[in-house]
Amino acid sequence: MSGDLTRRAALSGITGGLAMTAADARADGPAAKPGFGFCLNTSTVRVNDNSWGKPRPIVELIDIAQKAGYAAIEPWVSELEEYVKGGGTPKELGKRFADAGLAVPDCIGFAEWLVEDPARRKKGLEQAKRDMELVAAVGGKRVAAPPVGATGGQSRRDDPKFTEPVIDLLAAADRYRALLEVGQGFGVTPVVEVWGFSKTLRRLGECLLVAAECGRPEGCVLPDVYHLYKGGSDFAGLHLLGPSAVGIFHVNDYPKIDREKIADADRVFPGDGVAPLKEVFAALRAMNYRGYVSLELFNREYWKRDPLAVAKEGLAKTKAVAGV
Repeated sequence: MSGDLTRRAALSGITGGLAMTAADARADGPAAKPGFGFCLNTSTVRVNDNSWGKPRPIVELIDIAQKAGYAAIEPWVSELEEYVKGGGTPKELGKRFADAGLAVPDCIGFAEWLVEDPARRKKGLEQAKRDMELVAAVGGKRVAAPPVGATGGQSRRDDPKFTEPVIDLLAAADRYRALLEVGQGFGVTPVVEVWGFSKTLRRLGECLLVAAECGRPEGCVLPDVYHLYKGGSDFAGLHLLGPSAVGIFHVNDYPKIDREKIADADRVFPGDGVAPLKEVFAALRAMNYRGYVSLELFNREYWKRDPLAVAKEGLAKTKAVAGV
């Protein structure tokens, strides 16, 4: 009975937005102020092109996010690790975030929690444990859980880098539950991330099934404007979400390029592409989303520019499409 109740609780969070219809979300009239906050994913400015792709240190990224006016920052776990390797402590880094007035609602991790190989999956959960312990130590609340190692990106099974896609989504839900149980010990929630280029969890509906069937009410998903388009999901599906279903939301835009050909580096500032961002933000308002929208770009032309100017422009354009 208790298992049924937890599954119902998870489903109620995901479908709680159904009371607000698409027509309600698109209604004309003055745009209400959002209940969400604006966050900078460090990928947007993390690479210094003048240093041949060398990532900027997290202390510099914190300074950029603060000066640009963001309320939060979404770093990569690898950036936290580099800070510690350089002699700093997680506690000190957490203080840097706090002193800058930046929340850390999510971090980007790449643990192999979903793969078919039990040995690899065990190692992946061990890595996830280390990642989430570090995220918790700096004050983070969530960690992205993309289908690393299960994307189907290689064609030869004798290739050690072969990434076999997971077809059984109920098995994926069980593996996600195991990941959530690891995070529970640190107060960190892993978030199922949509990866549009993958053969596993490339669509919003697939990620929702995994979150709904994991048997834990904290299960949630990470939608991304670019990845929704890349993977073939219709943006109308966002209207099925309730606020507890979304751990964090990645915002970006894309030019008019076919799904099959578009790549991460093609992402552009919100409003500079053809994504239906007006409808996206209407859906977030309709579901009464109260989390963060995080600007995540990998545009190499932006990496050549002054990072603070890029961060500021990104925030201004995100607010503009959000109607703020």
